[in-house]
Amino acid sequence: MTASPYGPTDPAKRRSAAMTDGPDRAPARAMLKGTGFTDEDLARPIVGVATTWIETMPCNLNQRELAVHVKRGVRAAGGTPMELNTISVSDGVSMGTEGMRASLVSREVIADSIELAARGHSFDGIVCLVGCDKTIPAAVMALARLDIPGLVLYNGSIAPGRHKGRNVTIQDVFEVVGAHAAGTATAEEVHALESVACPGAGACGGQFTANTMSMALDILGISPAGLNGVPAMHPGKEAACVAAGELVMRLVRDDVRPSQIITRQALDNAIAGVAASGGSTNAVLHLLAIAWELGIELAIDDFDAIASRTPIVASLTPGGEYVATDLHAAGGVAVMTRELVDAGLLDPSPRNVDGRSLGEIAADAHETPGQKVIVPVDDPLSPTGGLAILRGNLSPDGCVVKLAGHERRLHVGPARVFESEEDAFAAVKRNLIEPGDVVVIRYEGPAGGPGMREMLHVTAAIAGAGIGDDVALITDGRFSGATHGLMVGHISPEAFRGGPIAALREGDTVVLDVDARELRVEVSDDEIAARLSTWSPPAPRYTRGVLAKYASLVSSASEGAVTKPI
Repeated sequence: MTASPYGPTDPAKRRSAAMTDGPDRAPARAMLKGTGFTDEDLARPIVGVATTWIETMPCNLNQRELAVHVKRGVRAAGGTPMELNTISVSDGVSMGTEGMRASLVSREVIADSIELAARGHSFDGIVCLVGCDKTIPAAVMALARLDIPGLVLYNGSIAPGRHKGRNVTIQDVFEVVGAHAAGTATAEEVHALESVACPGAGACGGQFTANTMSMALDILGISPAGLNGVPAMHPGKEAACVAAGELVMRLVRDDVRPSQIITRQALDNAIAGVAASGGSTNAVLHLLAIAWELGIELAIDDFDAIASRTPIVASLTPGGEYVATDLHAAGGVAVMTRELVDAGLLDPSPRNVDGRSLGEIAADAHETPGQKVIVPVDDPLSPTGGLAILRGNLSPDGCVVKLAGHERRLHVGPARVFESEEDAFAAVKRNLIEPGDVVVIRYEGPAGGPGMREMLHVTAAIAGAGIGDDVALITDGRFSGATHGLMVGHISPEAFRGGPIAALREGDTVVLDVDARELRVEVSDDEIAARLSTWSPPAPRYTRGVLAKYASLVSSASEGAVTKPI
């Protein structure tokens, strides 16, 4: 009997053996050999290396290079890596344009793409390289659906730019636009700042959505502890990628799956990390979506309960002073984790993909002497976390208010109602918003936008115009993590689906009361009902294509704006 040319199946090839093993799979092997793989390669576990590289932003720009090092680690640990690529949409580039409608939608497309490639090619495991905002939760959502061994690695934060002797970020550029509109900055000053704010590869440097979600994944345990925090251009990033590649092979051999890592306790810990760092309100959407993919019960009010008992201990912009590279230099996320674990604010038992418990990671934190980014938990920057959930007759299903970086807890004022972000931005530019006003931007929700655009273009213009401390803004859209000031987003139900915000009229008195956890309009329930009885939704902005499909499938922001089968 002639010996078979096919060696014994590696027991770690739990999925890929169906694609590569035995005489019947010769056509598949022939195709794979055409791309350069050998018999030896195909006898090993197959690990996908998913990147979200794109040339439209610095945020993901280094991923093709980093993927090379991840693959080195996979090979060194006995696996065969296969690289794949999916899309990304830059929030910073698309902000304030129709293109911003694509941003949140891209979260679903990225998750779908990674899921399909992994299912279609029977991967035994996967490493997802992420950068810009939506790529981070999207990768976790895909891992949750697949439930195959894997991890997510953040390609790192951008370094701050330098302008007039101080560190600057993209937030400063958005705000100088508002200053220019107000006549307090020249076009030359705008150009000078835009030319230095983003000095190279890496995601936005403040505790905006990308760094918020990177930190959340570190604490959640689906990213190897400490590796996300290595900045994009730091010489240690290469070693972090190799380590991630080696680690995924340990997960593959031990069959450690995301559902064993991402538990309700781990999600609660991640929420506390967001609150303690003054992080982006977008984390509410994304952590709800991750929980939904795994069938874990998590409600929008859980964020309020956790944030209420969690002090802010990280001084990170926009609510504080420092950027992500400063946090890394201070000792990283583990220093903040240690403060919270020691205070009993985090459950130390959930495990990280690196095999350690959160408590072990916290105990191993190495704080840089004299650092000022993380403060002691018994002397916090704020006694409660950086967000709160409000309800009331304007948002019966809940909405999110960002609290980090300001002390305002109450605002009462007349509604200034705009049917789109563009209309509101035009009013700010024309100096039509007055102190005391409540700027209302509606029909920008998940279905109505569609895509739930971020409002940084408007909120930064308000700040740049010098009225940020005197007005409030409410919307069924979203905010960038770079937004600061008294701003309420994610109002649910949204206007397009008949939420009470659709009944607001110019001049109605709006009450935003954080301590009472209330957002209301001083109009009776009967009057709101009467107004809505004569209301009808506007025509959809899109009737074909991906945005139309998304609008028909997307859930409420209070449920994470996930797409659900009809």
